[in-house]
Formats: sequence, structure tokens, C-alpha cells
Amino acid sequence: MMKRLTAGSMTTPEYGEWRNKRVIPSELEIIKQDFEKRNLELEKKIERLKEKKKMHLRLDVDVQKLEAEKLKKRKNKVEKDLDSLKTDYKKLRVSMRTAGLGKTSEQWRQEIQGERNKADRWERKAQETQAQKEGLEWQMLETQNHQAELKARIVELERSL
Repeated sequence: MMKRLTAGSMTTPEYGEWRNKRVIPSELEIIKQDFEKRNLELEKKIERLKEKKKMHLRLDVDVQKLEAEKLKKRKNKVEKDLDSLKTDYKKLRVSMRTAGLGKTSEQWRQEIQGERNKADRWERKAQETQAQKEGLEWQMLETQNHQAELKARIVELERSL
């Protein structure tokens, strides 16, 4: 038969008391803590991404404002050029009426034909300028619409924060 050796406890009473009082977290608690830590990290990352996106949207709005400003300046220049063309055209018509006394019928026909050609060129130029003006107005309207959409998006993002 085998003899058993029994010995007294080799720990102190304080250690035994501490060991009995300590809390051993369950596996579920450990997983829950890991999940909460990861969730907090992801929330911080999402917040940083939102801030970054908000900054990009502000930059886009600034770019759109600059483009709209350029289009307005270009439109004003085109309108000014058109007005100048109209004034020059009127002056040309007046000078055609007052100039050229003592010319032959053939000279008059040639001069009239030349002036008609000039008038046609000016008319085409005026039409082209008008078409360009309308195109710029359309672009400006699109830019303003896009700018309004971006502003609405910023408001939406700010609400979501």
C-alpha cells in the first residue's frame, strides 16, 4: 500500500484571503471588454473621417465659389464687349449714311456690298458673343446649383455629428 504524505498549507492566510476575494473575469467579460475597446477605436476613426470629409467639402465649396466668380467676371466682360460691338455697329451705320458724296453708282454698290459684309460679320460676332454669354450663364447656374447641394450636404453632415 502506498502512503500518503500530507503537509500543511504553504501559503499565508493573507494570500488565501486575497485568492478567495479576487474576481476572475469570465471569457464573455473579456470578449465584451475587447469589443468595447475596438468599438471606441472605430468611433474615433469614424469621427476623424467625418472631419476630413467635412474639410474636403469646404474646399470644394471654396473652389466652386472661385469658379462662379470667374464665370461672373467673364460674363460681364462678354456683355461689355457685346455693348461695344453694338455701339461700333451703330457708328458704322451712321458713317455709311453720311460719307461718300460724289461717287458713281458702281462705287456705291461696291461700298454698300463691303459695308454689308462688315455688318454681317459684326452681326455674326454679336450672335456668337450672345451664345457665349448664354453658355456662361448656364455654367454659372449649374455651379450655383452644385454649390447649394454642397452647402446642404455640409449641413447634413454637421447634423449627423
